[in-house]
Amino acid sequence: MIDDLIDCCMIPVISFAHGCLIMNEELSYKHLIKAGETVDDILGGRLKILQKEKGYRFSLDSLLLAHFIRLNRNKRVVDLGTGSGIIALILTYRFDLQGVIAMEVQTELVDMAQRSIRLNGLESRIDIRQGNVKDVGNFLDPQSFDVAVFNPPYRKLSSGRINPDEEKAVARHEIMGSIADFLSSAKYLLKDTGSVFLIYPARRGVELFYRMRLNSIEPKRIRMVHSDSSSRAEFILTEGVKSGGEELTVMPPLFIYHEKGTYSREMEEIFREISCPAGTADL
Repeated sequence: MIDDLIDCCMIPVISFAHGCLIMNEELSYKHLIKAGETVDDILGGRLKILQKEKGYRFSLDSLLLAHFIRLNRNKRVVDLGTGSGIIALILTYRFDLQGVIAMEVQTELVDMAQRSIRLNGLESRIDIRQGNVKDVGNFLDPQSFDVAVFNPPYRKLSSGRINPDEEKAVARHEIMGSIADFLSSAKYLLKDTGSVFLIYPARRGVELFYRMRLNSIEPKRIRMVHSDSSSRAEFILTEGVKSGGEELTVMPPLFIYHEKGTYSREMEEIFREISCPAGTADL
């Protein structure tokens, strides 16, 4: 159900750039595109991202997480398991961030994310690093970040068929890192009172909260995400604070669709808000 929900929600918020570009604009970044890749507009064309035609492509859960995150521009942010770089790109645009570190373990995705950063002229503001979240202590300093964000693999190795596509398999199954690894790394990297933002399957919520507390990260704000008002929750959007006190805000549930299968009014508002710099959506 989760895979179906992610995949079916993907196309309406992404427009393929090939075939609709002005010729001189296409030529200006043609050298950044490799065979088997697309250049896709996101946020109404305000950003562009390189993705595989076949293979790992970002999905709705990344957009939901990017919208859920609250920041101000002077925060130092690390994006663990950045994949294509989608969340780092959106946060840098929305919050006018500087010095974002985005980690990814897969070599091809690191290369593609780096080219997406260049495509958007953000080389001085986003630094893509290759590495496993289990090894952050080898190349990042402890307590050096204010915010950690991640959309981690959500399937156990013993759960379901592993996708034959390696990029998709690593993105969805805990092959290179589990939720325990991501939270342990966040604890290491964050200053006291630093914030964690993540999205995770609702059915694994008990494990999520248990492991957050094991790592001294107190859940502070959560929101359940449903396909529609008659369905069970599929995801939990979660904010936690390292060494935070015990007080939890449970937000109203988010329904992606109306009963008739069209996007809900709130989802349409999320798409609008995420396409604007923070605080300007109503201007």
